Amino acid sequence: MNGNPKTSLLNGSNNHSSTTTTLIRKRPINGNQHPLEENSNKKINMTVKKSILSDAYFMSWSVKDGLDLLRYHPIPCIFGLALVFFMGVEYTLFMIPSTSPPFDLGFVLTQPLHRILVTQPLANTIFAALNTVFVLMQTTYILWTWLVEGRPRSTIATVFMFTCRGILGYCTQLPLPQEFLGSGADFPVGNVSFFLFFSGHVAGSVIASIDMRRMKRWEMAWLFDALNVLQVVRLLVTRGHYTIDLAVGVGAGMLFDSLAGKYEETNIKKIIHNKG
Repeated sequence: MNGNPKTSLLNGSNNHSSTTTTLIRKRPINGNQHPLEENSNKKINMTVKKSILSDAYFMSWSVKDGLDLLRYHPIPCIFGLALVFFMGVEYTLFMIPSTSPPFDLGFVLTQPLHRILVTQPLANTIFAALNTVFVLMQTTYILWTWLVEGRPRSTIATVFMFTCRGILGYCTQLPLPQEFLGSGADFPVGNVSFFLFFSGHVAGSVIASIDMRRMKRWEMAWLFDALNVLQVVRLLVTRGHYTIDLAVGVGAGMLFDSLAGKYEETNIKKIIHNKG
């Protein structure tokens, strides 16, 4: 009898079972996504990647943009080529053996002048004394800006710089160059020991020169720059510093002047905030 409840229930149960079986069979046995779903996900991922690439900055570049880059930004382009060049140099260069003295290109270039000072100790002493006078000049100027003009930025920068120099100089104590020509007239006076890395002479000169430019004292700034160049040459000739000490000294002067400026700005904001 078709209207039998038992038969209907059984038929309904069988229909439900077959439907469930059909649904189960449509799922892959290994538990992975169904091929249709997998293809759909791949298409979505490809669409997302295409949209990301289409919005990327470099996708809008043209040949004209490349030429304009060389025209209006030559210095970064030169640095980019230099990066590739020096990567090749670094990865193919033979390392200096531990038993050999450090190689310094500045020493090589100033070798003729070094030979002259070796045979002229009086000239070496005179140049050392003149260099000490220049150090006193920069020290006087930096203290003047604070004590007389009431502008402490250069003094703060110098204190920051020499503190950092002391820490780094103690952490990595470089060997004194074999051809070092000392002098009792050199600063610090008296043939005392000193840190090689980095050059406080050069960094202090840069700090003073930057302040002079900030105050539009152009003639003094150019004078200090010229004297600083002569100081760099003398320190190379006498083997008082490695080239890297002098180069980092220039960067250190710029860095610590900038940090001193940020320190001043922060303190001014604090004072204004507290008063408000």
